[in-house]
Amino acid sequence: MQGAALSRTNHGSILHNNNAVEAVTIISACLYKMSQLLDKAKNYVSEKMSDVAKPEASVSDVDFKRVSGNNVEFLAKVSVRNPYSTPIPICEVRYSFKSAAREIASGTIPDPGSLKAKDTTMVDVPVKVPYSILMSLAKDIGADWDIDYQLDLGLIIDLPVVGNITIPLSQKGEVKLPTLSSMFT
Repeated sequence: MQGAALSRTNHGSILHNNNAVEAVTIISACLYKMSQLLDKAKNYVSEKMSDVAKPEASVSDVDFKRVSGNNVEFLAKVSVRNPYSTPIPICEVRYSFKSAAREIASGTIPDPGSLKAKDTTMVDVPVKVPYSILMSLAKDIGADWDIDYQLDLGLIIDLPVVGNITIPLSQKGEVKLPTLSSMFT
């Protein structure tokens, strides 16, 4: 009698283990199908989004702005065209200002405002370069009294439905530095 009870218990646990294996197999198959469906949905959305108009931006000017206590400030003006009929929030602007093949200033401007609906918005990006770094560029400044630069920007905007996207910009050029006489006139 004891042997019969033992075999029933073993038989019941074998059935229980088989049910668990079947359940795990079914769940795995469902998760695999769901991941395939999500991949198809992502591909569909990215195909459709490639045809959708997006905001466009360009650096329209980089110029000397002022001399302050510890640094020289430059001002980059970024022109951003919004094709949508609703304003778009700018989450932040990230910048890197390089000269003589090295970064001389970088920073983030949080929440600089919004892009006007169906219009072009000018976004000011102040860039502060410490005197100590500016003086190390004396060789580049030289006789022509300018700085050759590269400005890399990332304009992060919040598009409805899509979420945050980054508009990358890069501009190379030169900025004339003021002379002592021009700073006091």
